[in-house]
Amino acid sequence: MAETALGSVIVMMELELRRIRHDRTELYSRAIQPILWLAIFGPVMGALRAIPTGGIPYTDFITAGVLVQSVAFVSIFYGLQIVWERESGILKKLLVTPTSRYALVVGRSMASGIRAVFQMAIIFLVALLLGVKFIPSVLNLALAVAILFFASGGLAALSILITSLMKTRERVMGIGQAIIMPLFFASNALYPVELMPPILRYVALGNPLSYIVDAVRSLTITGDLSMLPVDILAIAIFDAVIFVLASISFRKIIQ
Repeated sequence: MAETALGSVIVMMELELRRIRHDRTELYSRAIQPILWLAIFGPVMGALRAIPTGGIPYTDFITAGVLVQSVAFVSIFYGLQIVWERESGILKKLLVTPTSRYALVVGRSMASGIRAVFQMAIIFLVALLLGVKFIPSVLNLALAVAILFFASGGLAALSILITSLMKTRERVMGIGQAIIMPLFFASNALYPVELMPPILRYVALGNPLSYIVDAVRSLTITGDLSMLPVDILAIAIFDAVIFVLASISFRKIIQ
């Protein structure tokens, strides 16, 4: 049973890889906004020196946040593809297979992680061209990619959960936008949590993006890994909870 579920997850990830190979337009178009953050917003705010970053250049400081934002946008709108699969009848065919709903949700979600990794690669290369100084460690980079991959899966599962409740493209897009932007600005992506008003600090503590950004930043920019175990645990809990909730509501998508 476990081998069947794992096989289904791998097949869905391979399918997403084939889609990317045949059409990379979305990857390039979604990279425009993160590039603007790094190329324009970062240098402008860095010149003002209004935000304390512990001696790290501001563009370097926000690079992790921009990477996470890019991945989050890819994942949170993944439900739009699920809507298309429902309308084309693909989801009904998946639901009559022996694969469990949980495996289906994990497979569809982790397929989003494949797309997110390619998106991350584009932003990473742009950051290098802009002079961002990453920690020269292959191990750190590999772990950062793994964290973004699994975090993307959790955010895609959240998108599937939203799709099961909203069902239409317009509603999925609206709710996705309403969720991801507040999460982004209520995290440590653009500024330290210490600068936030007290109430927003509590929001940041429960915000999964805060832990994803902190993990990626510590691995690629600062090298301070003291909070990495906490970050990984928080991401794992978020993924596990969202996977379960999304699998419970998955059948509602086609009703």
